[in-house]
Amino acid sequence: MRKFYHDVDKRSRTKMVDYLKNHFRYPTMNSWNGSTSYACNMKITHLGLDSDITEAIFGLILTDEFFEPMSDLMRDFGAEHNFQWQVGMNGRSGGYMVLYQGAQEPSEYKSYCTNCGQRNYTSISENSNICGACKKPTRWDYPKTHTQVITYPGKGTDDCDDFEDWDMDSLRSRVTLVQELDKLADSMIAEAVCMAKHYCAVEETYLVEKTRLALVERAV
Repeated sequence: MRKFYHDVDKRSRTKMVDYLKNHFRYPTMNSWNGSTSYACNMKITHLGLDSDITEAIFGLILTDEFFEPMSDLMRDFGAEHNFQWQVGMNGRSGGYMVLYQGAQEPSEYKSYCTNCGQRNYTSISENSNICGACKKPTRWDYPKTHTQVITYPGKGTDDCDDFEDWDMDSLRSRVTLVQELDKLADSMIAEAVCMAKHYCAVEETYLVEKTRLALVERAV
């Protein structure tokens, strides 16, 4: 199984610069955009897994449940960096995990419905606690300012930097960040392998309840 993370001697400028310069990169948007960032090739066939695990994962990726723990790991990465650094999947088939820059900013939402989740731009003190969507008295004000995560997909990271002018602390900080990206890739692979060993994808039939208008005879 492929391992993305490896140690870097952070006492050596040469070792750190070599690590950053030689790390795999990928476009943050499209190839014609010109912006790239540190990335990991997460294509299943490039992970060095045995054939049985590879085949099992190809089945699992057809399910929504497979991506839930992956999304959690990526969101945890963003949260640990106050969403100034985030990760996302890019590429034609979403096979490349890319390091993105972003931020967490206040939104304009002031209240939300505890029943249906509908968010509202007004406080219940300005209107009422009746939800405009489900019509139930279950709207509450956010206890603190609601924030939203934004991403800058067109912004590259260290695209043109040669690192020669960077001080040692800045180099160590960047190397640590990119190593954390590599660790995340390893964690996601380990999670995928664990799921492949314990689960399989099977077809199931389920009924979807729908509401419609129908004609009924008037009561006399």
